[in-house]
Amino acid sequence: MKLNAIHHELVSRYDVPGPRYTSYPTAPHFQPWGNTDWLHALQENERYSHRPLSLYFHLPFCPTLCLYCGCNVIITRDRNRVGRYMEYLIREMELMQTLVPTKRAVKQVHWGGGSPTWLTPYEIHKLAEAIGWNFNLSRGAELSVEVDPRRLTEEHVAAFCDAGFNRISLGVQDFNPEVQQAVRRLQTEQETINALEWFRKRGVRSVNIDLIYGLPGQTVESFHQTLQRVIELRPERIAAFNFAYLPTMKPHQRAIDATALPGQADKMMIQADIIETLTEAGYRYIGMDHFALPHDELSIAQQQGRLHRNFQGYTTGAECDLLGFGITSISSLDRTYAQNLKTLPEYEAAIDQGQLPTSRGLRLTDDDYLRRHIINELMCNLRLSIPRFEKNFEIDFFHYFPDIEERMAPMVIDGLIRFDPDSIDITERGRLFLRNIAMQFDAYLGTNDVVFSRTV
Repeated sequence: MKLNAIHHELVSRYDVPGPRYTSYPTAPHFQPWGNTDWLHALQENERYSHRPLSLYFHLPFCPTLCLYCGCNVIITRDRNRVGRYMEYLIREMELMQTLVPTKRAVKQVHWGGGSPTWLTPYEIHKLAEAIGWNFNLSRGAELSVEVDPRRLTEEHVAAFCDAGFNRISLGVQDFNPEVQQAVRRLQTEQETINALEWFRKRGVRSVNIDLIYGLPGQTVESFHQTLQRVIELRPERIAAFNFAYLPTMKPHQRAIDATALPGQADKMMIQADIIETLTEAGYRYIGMDHFALPHDELSIAQQQGRLHRNFQGYTTGAECDLLGFGITSISSLDRTYAQNLKTLPEYEAAIDQGQLPTSRGLRLTDDDYLRRHIINELMCNLRLSIPRFEKNFEIDFFHYFPDIEERMAPMVIDGLIRFDPDSIDITERGRLFLRNIAMQFDAYLGTNDVVFSRTV
């Protein structure tokens, strides 16, 4: 997208707090839940036992804290804490395994954090082996892991590859040393190159690189240099996330010099340059913040209308139920969300009592369900077919949303969407404001004091 296609007035108008829609309803709207609620939801889900599973394992430990971090992390250098947590993760798996039909095929496994590379090679092997014992991994299953190149050794790479991991996500954020210093995350280019080459030598053919724009000290020119270096590495996927600056929710972010953060117009120009630079380099623009080479499964999924969005971002696993393990992890069944307890003592106590460590959850109403469908269509496929929606849900779209044309009229005028009786189509310009467009179908906005990051 050309930079001159963005108008400062447009940026100001749409720069508001809003969800990223990795779920709908979003996690802040979950209600207090317990073991009994989750057990009942799992029993109800048995009628969908033909659906494959996706497994997520939250490994929260990091030895140091990056100032931009918005994840649920535990900062420690105590190896004993990591080992103890591993034992409880395995016990949680064993509890869940008794409640899930063994025939259900697992098509995806993802390890996130925190930093999975803070595990030792032995711990990597031990956890992977336990997953294989407790679940039915499909032949050709997608096994992915988030990797911190600063902590990675060739022994780690061997352990991950021996365990069957075939998709790797490398955390980079920005190659600029001054930006790295400002967020307290120093990482050399060579560390990133080493990580990529080690995995390539082991046969891994799907590598993602994570970037963040909106960090202190970034400019259009400086981030463009990072993009050029990433393109030279030629990862199959690139994710470029908008920095979520939330110092009231994440107190460690108060250490960031707020005066060094790019302004809203600069951030939008950086985003536009990301899109222009990566698409010119042969990457396809996926959804809101992902890019993939044409042969990558993510590109193919978008072409075929199979793209899905969940708590890990964009994925190909639309047909999967998601089971989360570890503190704070979130599970998603057909019409149910469930989140685990947030602290280690609570998590361990629940498992010691033979209970699933559930703290919050939500059963989707019919209204939630259809709104989630609309938001997912817009976020993933950039289009809502109104006749297809009406057929699937057996309702009249314009009767159900009587004021939607009036509310979205400014977006039509601003060139963000095309809206006619048959469809809502998001334009090239509109992709920059995808969250704002999805917000028009969010019935929960303004119902409580939830704090969201800004959309621009």
